Amino acid sequence: MPSHFVRNVLLGTAAALIGGTSFSPPAAAEPINTVHAATVVSAPAKTANTVAAVPAPTASAAVVSAESQRAVTTLSSSVEHLSNSSALSTAFHAYYAYQAAHPGDVTKPYLYFVDLGQSQNAQRGYVFDMKSLTLVEGPFTVAQGAGSGSGVPTRFSNAANSRASSLGLYVTANEYAFTGHSHGQPYSSVAVRLDGKSTGYNDNALARGVVAHGAPYVTANSAGHSAGCTAMELTRAAKLVPMLANGSVVFVYAPNAQWLAHDPWVTAAV
Repeated sequence: MPSHFVRNVLLGTAAALIGGTSFSPPAAAEPINTVHAATVVSAPAKTANTVAAVPAPTASAAVVSAESQRAVTTLSSSVEHLSNSSALSTAFHAYYAYQAAHPGDVTKPYLYFVDLGQSQNAQRGYVFDMKSLTLVEGPFTVAQGAGSGSGVPTRFSNAANSRASSLGLYVTANEYAFTGHSHGQPYSSVAVRLDGKSTGYNDNALARGVVAHGAPYVTANSAGHSAGCTAMELTRAAKLVPMLANGSVVFVYAPNAQWLAHDPWVTAAV
C-alpha cells in the first residue's frame, strides 16, 4: 500500500478522534421573568440533497449520559415531588458534566438540589451523595429570594441588589459564621459561600453574597424570604453546611425555558 495513502488514513483518524463539540457561553442574561414557559426547538429545513448528520457522542458525553441515567434510576424513588419530570435528570446531567470538565473543583460527593419550580412552603430541597447514590437529607423547606416573589417564584436574577434567587450550578467554597436579621432581631448561623458556575445566570453569587445558611424564618413547614440565599432551618444548616463546604455542588432548578436553553451545564455536550 503506498505510504502517502497510509499517512492520509492515519491523519484522518486522528482528526476524527480529536474533534469534539464546543459550547459558547451566552452573554450575561437579563433577569428571567417567565416560569413554566415551554421551549420550542425547530429543526432546520432539509433540501432534497441534504442528509442531516448525527455526530456520535464523545466518550465523555456517553459516560455523563450513562451516569446521569443511573442516578435518576437509583434516586428518583427518594424524591417525593418535582415541578417537572425532567428536573432530576437536568440536575444530574449538569452535575456530571461539570465534574467531567472540572474534576479538581468537585472534591466532595454531595449535591444540594433545590427545586424552585415548587411553591414557597413546599419541601423542595434535597442533599444527595452522588458517589454512593444515596439520599443524605430531604425533602426539606428552602427559602427563596424576596425579589423572586411569593408562592412559586416568578423572577430569577443574577443582578446585584435584586434580592432574587439565581438558577444554575454552584460549587461550594468556604464555611463561615453568618449573621442576619429576621423580624428585626439578629440571629447567627453557619453558612457556606456559593461560587456560581452558570455564566450569565448565577456567576455574580459571590459578589452578591448569595450563600447557603440557616435562618429562623425557615421552619419544617414554611419558608420565608431571603436575599437570594438557599436558606434552610437553623438546625439543619448546622448539620449540612459543614458537610457541603469546600467542593460540593449546589443546583437550583426551575422549569424556565430561557435558562434551560442557555445554561452552560444544562446544555453541555461534554
